Amino acid sequence: MTLGKVVGTVVATQKDSGLAGFKLQIVQTLDLPAFELKESFLVAVDAVGAGDGEVVLCCSGSSARMTSATENRPVDAVIVAIIDTAEVEGESVYQK
Repeated sequence: MTLGKVVGTVVATQKDSGLAGFKLQIVQTLDLPAFELKESFLVAVDAVGAGDGEVVLCCSGSSARMTSATENRPVDAVIVAIIDTAEVEGESVYQK
């Protein structure tokens, strides 16, 4: 799983029918333990209604197709949670 921040949206009017109805979010990955933005990005299907600027938890690879929303769909990354707080070694590194 990967922690990241939603930084944008991808709009695709032509896409596989398995992606119909899904919002595609651009997620910038976060480095731990500093909780700082890295230079890497991924495009993830939003299964939980995340918005711009929210910190999220993503699954990728075959695990991305194991949610009830993405089962048997052409998905390589999915947002599975919106993070409220995060602690690293007992120290709070993020609070929504």
